[in-house]
Amino acid sequence: MNQLIRAFAFAADKHRNQRRKDAEASPYINHPIALADVLANEAGIDDERVLLAAVLHDTIEDTDTSHDELVRWFGEEVAHIVAEVTDDKSLPKAERKRLQIEHAAHVGHRAKLVKLADKICNLRDIATMPPADWSDERKREYFEWAKRVVDALRGAHAGLEALFDEAYRQGMPPRRAA
Repeated sequence: MNQLIRAFAFAADKHRNQRRKDAEASPYINHPIALADVLANEAGIDDERVLLAAVLHDTIEDTDTSHDELVRWFGEEVAHIVAEVTDDKSLPKAERKRLQIEHAAHVGHRAKLVKLADKICNLRDIATMPPADWSDERKREYFEWAKRVVDALRGAHAGLEALFDEAYRQGMPPRRAA
């Protein structure tokens, strides 16, 4: 429990000036908290390393946090899980998205759980609090891409996969009739 509280405090500090892209510009920390909640309370996952990595999953990618810093604070295993779900921001966005699909099947089991929770939370957020400037077409494109990532993760956790499928069905914007 102490490490989990430390991870929340660490992530809150690292993400303190970041906001989500929804119309209300929600505090970014809500996103890692939502991942931990999905994993622990909806999927029944109690693996501390998975929960820690969920809370910390965007710290390397979106803040000045280094891999070594995560190792010092949370250990090599947690830092490794975070590294497995971290995109290389030096690459163009299209390449990062392609690589997420390509690498999804090859990451470790714990990283797959974090990635599943991330996609569930992202779909739920897009359905209920989408980025202010996203059209329905842009939302559909994200949903379709997220499904391709999750399809490569299938077999990791049936409960999380069912939660993703439900979020996908309920949140996918309808296509306009031509």
